[in-house]
Amino acid sequence: MRCALILLCFISLMASAHAQNAWKLDHIMITFWCPPPATDEALSAVAAENYTMTWTPEDGLDVAARHGLRAMLQNGLLNPATLDDPAKKADLDALIKRVKKHPALEAYYILDEPSAGAFPALGRLVAYLRERDPAHLAYINLFPTYANNQQLGTEGDTVTAYREHLRQYVEVVKPGLISYDHYHFFKSGDGEQYFLNLSMIRQAALDAGVPFLNIIQADTIHDSWRLPTADEMRFLIYTTLAYGGRGISYFTYWGPAAYNGLYQDGKRMPLALDVAALNGEIRAFSPELMKLDSMGAYHTDPLPLGGEAMPADCPVQIVGSGEFVLGVFGVGAEATAFMVVNRNYSDSQVARVKLPAGARGVQEYDRASRAWRGYAQGSDTITVQLRPGDGRLFRWSK
Repeated sequence: MRCALILLCFISLMASAHAQNAWKLDHIMITFWCPPPATDEALSAVAAENYTMTWTPEDGLDVAARHGLRAMLQNGLLNPATLDDPAKKADLDALIKRVKKHPALEAYYILDEPSAGAFPALGRLVAYLRERDPAHLAYINLFPTYANNQQLGTEGDTVTAYREHLRQYVEVVKPGLISYDHYHFFKSGDGEQYFLNLSMIRQAALDAGVPFLNIIQADTIHDSWRLPTADEMRFLIYTTLAYGGRGISYFTYWGPAAYNGLYQDGKRMPLALDVAALNGEIRAFSPELMKLDSMGAYHTDPLPLGGEAMPADCPVQIVGSGEFVLGVFGVGAEATAFMVVNRNYSDSQVARVKLPAGARGVQEYDRASRAWRGYAQGSDTITVQLRPGDGRLFRWSK
């Protein structure tokens, strides 16, 4: 009898652990804020522009599936207050039962930019959804580092308050993914905290064992913002990938002309075509990057705020001049690959990369052919030509 009870307890614990971790991201997520209507015409364009996920109410799930898209479900019942209303809670249960086996469903949209005071209620809802549908993500987006203490619900200077905000979020909400937004490009110049935010999110995601997604600027919804160029968008994407990011989201996709987003009053803008091409590059890199673990993200001088210099024991070193980001990747504890990114989004640069001792058989992942190709190397270095904001992925063998 005692052995049977122990076995039942073990099975229960294993089932609980499975439920806790059942959702798994198997690709680099590419999505947006402000979705188009869930029509065949609009979602056909979304698919053609190389996105992997749209947002939709329940009645748009079938349309998303027809175009090979995953979907973030939008529904007013996906609110912590629902759990305190028996009738609404029953409606939520019915909603989950209807959609959880739909082939298009990827995530449930919950909330944007909550303060830490909301975390207990959000954690309760996330746990409720996970218990009833462990195969799908409960999605919440966080503030950037430049949010104030009142918004974050934590105290201290920028780093202290934001680190505490992340700590509480991970411990209380137990998210399956960490999503945040950070808008960097202003008419007066660039923001100072982009890499600080990226590094803090990366570390929080690594510590929690979950992927992270970066929401990047693609409009001028605020008067102080400038519309990014294609090279600036490339910079945002490849720096995120070099830091181990598993998702890119654009703010905004669909909206009125006043937003100056990718689509304005239903009309596609020129930047949307640039973004579509960049999305194609992300999708090309996705299968290879998803096999690799992020082991480090480093900068050459001058170090930006939040940027870390390459340590002496880093297996790969960038030598000589130039502003670069170096993302080091591997499997487990062994580094096997790196991505070098041109931190300058205005001019091309050439990076000289010193390889690990004994490295041979250096290969580059060709985004056009989606295949690894041999790459010419000197005795211990390679030379990498990079367009403005661009990134290139390499691996080596010993």
